[in-house]
Amino acid sequence: MARYRATVDTSREREDVFAYLSDFSTTQEWDPGVVQAERLDDGPVGEGTEFHLVTEFLGRTTALTYRIVKYDPPHAVSFRGENATVISTDRISFEIAGGGTRVTYDADLVLKGPLRIADPLLGVVFRRLGDRALDGLEHRLAPITVNTDVRQDAVAA
Repeated sequence: MARYRATVDTSREREDVFAYLSDFSTTQEWDPGVVQAERLDDGPVGEGTEFHLVTEFLGRTTALTYRIVKYDPPHAVSFRGENATVISTDRISFEIAGGGTRVTYDADLVLKGPLRIADPLLGVVFRRLGDRALDGLEHRLAPITVNTDVRQDAVAA
């Protein structure tokens, strides 16, 4: 299993940042590893809402279906993404901080089946992907300040 955790501060209102990031179809706007993102259903975003994402990972494109598994506006949202080879669990939390919002992104990636043997290498790749996504998120939510003492490397567990 690989884990990525990062924290970003923005001057934007917590409710606005929560609404933007809980709609996972916006990931294509800030995560350069996502080549396609779309919502699979209509109505308000909430628990059970599904998204189809196509990502570029290790030189290949792969599709994942994400579902909101926990929805607590404007405090936190959790997603579970899965395909035949991987399970991704992403939790994004939102705190009021310094007149704006502190966003904490916490993601776990687990390979399935025989691919689990590659777990030790996954942490290195996942950190690079996470850092690129964090850079995109910082740009998208600008003006923004990165809280570098909270930004952590991916850890293979």
